[in-house]
Amino acid sequence: MDYTSGDDAGVFRLDETTALVQTVDFFTPVVDDPEAFGAIAAANALSDVYAMGGRPLTALAIAAFPEADFPGEWAAAIVRGGADKLREAGCALLGGHTIRDPEVKFGYAVTGLVDPRRVLTIARGRAGDILVLTKPLGTGVIATALKAGRAGASEVAAATRAMTALNREAASAALRHGVEAATDVTGFGLVGHALNVARASGVTLEIRARQLPLLPGALELAERFQAAGLKANRRQFEPDLEYGEEPGEATRALLFDPQTSGGLLLLVPEAASASLLSELPGAREIGRVVDPRPRPILIR
Repeated sequence: MDYTSGDDAGVFRLDETTALVQTVDFFTPVVDDPEAFGAIAAANALSDVYAMGGRPLTALAIAAFPEADFPGEWAAAIVRGGADKLREAGCALLGGHTIRDPEVKFGYAVTGLVDPRRVLTIARGRAGDILVLTKPLGTGVIATALKAGRAGASEVAAATRAMTALNREAASAALRHGVEAATDVTGFGLVGHALNVARASGVTLEIRARQLPLLPGALELAERFQAAGLKANRRQFEPDLEYGEEPGEATRALLFDPQTSGGLLLLVPEAASASLLSELPGAREIGRVVDPRPRPILIR
């Protein structure tokens, strides 16, 4: 028996107590530091396993490096940064595949294990659940500003810390506190991934824009540095939103900002939310699940 959950990962049940989680993700650099880029790529690929309540087991690297004008030490630093992050996660690197390409790309295919009776899915949200986001938003606008030479060192450093942080502790806390519905927030932005949960669960997610955790500088950069992915997300997903009040253009943009190695969006039973939040200092309550409305996302 096999089934899927989330956006980039799938689950295959081996028996009553064991299932495989398999995922793959790779992308172009989002920071200038090659070792940090490797670590971000690893954390991002591992996130799909954590988002389903799984434990990463093995990984295969996927790399595309230019043949000319690309120092070998840069490639080595990317690989080293990723390997160190996998080691932190207790995930064994078994090998990989490299091709020549004018544009640098790096990532991993990851295999994990999960108890099929405890898989976190996008389809088990219930009215009354509290929405908890475990990392701040804004990696997309900061990466876009960095490419334009307009992101400050402190802003890039904060974004890098967020992107290299594993979602392991957030996933463990979710399982301990009875969470059954979750997703990681990546390329579709907060709204895109929240929509997947709302539709699969048959509910509406009420998001309080003023409570969103944001990276330093993200709000100031959001109106001027919007990647094509942000604009595409907005075109695709905004028709499914209901605005209870106007959040402001910068905040509105961040709702659709594509995240790299973003946090988990957890739908937490109300009775467990305070305990879970006390265990995850960087997590924030951002809204709640309500009975279905005409549109699946309500922005307050």
